[in-house]
Amino acid sequence: MASSAEPQNSDRSAQVADEAAGPTPASPPGPPGPPEGPAGVARTAGDGLWGTGMPRWLPRAMVLALLLVGAFQLADWAFHQLIDLFVMLLVSFFLSLALEPAVDRMAARGVRRGLGTFLVFVAVAIAVAGFLTALGTLLVDQVAKIAGDLPHLLDNLIAWINRTFHQDLSLDELQKKLLKDSGAIETYAQQAADNVWGVSSTLIGGLFQAFTVGLFTFYFTADGPRVRRTVCSMLPPAKQAEVLRAWEIALAKTGGYLYSRALLAVASALAHWVMFALLDLPYAAALAVWVGVMSQFVPTIGTYLAGALPVLVALTTEQPVDALWVLVFVVVYQQIENYLLHPRITARTVDVHPAVAFGSVIAGAALLGAVGALIAIPAAATLQGFVGTYVRRYEVATDPRIDRGEQRRHRRELRREAARRLRRMVGGDSGRK
Repeated sequence: MASSAEPQNSDRSAQVADEAAGPTPASPPGPPGPPEGPAGVARTAGDGLWGTGMPRWLPRAMVLALLLVGAFQLADWAFHQLIDLFVMLLVSFFLSLALEPAVDRMAARGVRRGLGTFLVFVAVAIAVAGFLTALGTLLVDQVAKIAGDLPHLLDNLIAWINRTFHQDLSLDELQKKLLKDSGAIETYAQQAADNVWGVSSTLIGGLFQAFTVGLFTFYFTADGPRVRRTVCSMLPPAKQAEVLRAWEIALAKTGGYLYSRALLAVASALAHWVMFALLDLPYAAALAVWVGVMSQFVPTIGTYLAGALPVLVALTTEQPVDALWVLVFVVVYQQIENYLLHPRITARTVDVHPAVAFGSVIAGAALLGAVGALIAIPAAATLQGFVGTYVRRYEVATDPRIDRGEQRRHRRELRREAARRLRRMVGGDSGRK
């Protein structure tokens, strides 16, 4: 009993001493511990964003980036593989825009669109075949003529070289030298044969592309309403009217431009045929067709190519002076066409500024090569139609900063008019005296 009471007394005395001494000072706060997760489990240094390890979203982002890069590479490869198809579709679309107005007129008279498209294709094929036949006949005849006159031309060439350069060449020496170098000639012939095989493959590929373009053009032209209905079905009603309006502008501008060029080509061919027939040039009709087609449908350099061939043919005739008359007529007719025929024919279709046409040809050739150069001007005409329809224009106030030099010209005209009046007055006064 006495032993158990002693610890109780000691505990009470210690408690009284503590209360008398006051509260115990708090210890300084230590470093915070690791935060606890939602389940009360402390995060370690390598977990997620709280530590220095790799975030959980990074592997997924890397996989997604690799998938996007792979998809881009696949799309780029597919685009480069199908770029020829896209170009053929573009050419077919523009050709269908040019042919569809004629098919629409035939369809309005009760002709089925398929039959109307076939008839238009037959007419175009006959025109192209006639043009190629005329040029082929002219080319074959000129080549045969040059081959027949080749010995005489070589004699004249050797005589001119001997007179000009004081040489003593002869045709026999040239033949011996050619026979001596027969190995080089054989090698050149082998290379030419290999090139012929490559040219044949290119020709076959070109014929296949022409057939593909013709097939797509036929479908686009014959099924024009169905194509437009299909395109509009994928758009909301508010956008359908805009698409149809743009389509109508493209039809009007492209078809109008090509039809105006066809009329100008016919007029040019008729005028040049009359002139060539009067000069009695060989193959006057073929040369006239060449001038008409090349001057109207080959952009930028077509006029020069059109006039060069008749001049060269005229130089081979018995009267080479006819080449001068041909050149004069080509230049004069070009001025008549530029200032009289072209404005009247294109007034109701489309008129493309020469600078715009030249720039569009350069841009088309840079983008798509020869095909781009051929369809550049119709595309520029269509774009010009879009700009004229959708871009709002405002009236420009009269300002001398716009027409620089206009005021000077006006003042010069006023001075000239005053001088004429003064001369009349002086002349009248002298007559009265």
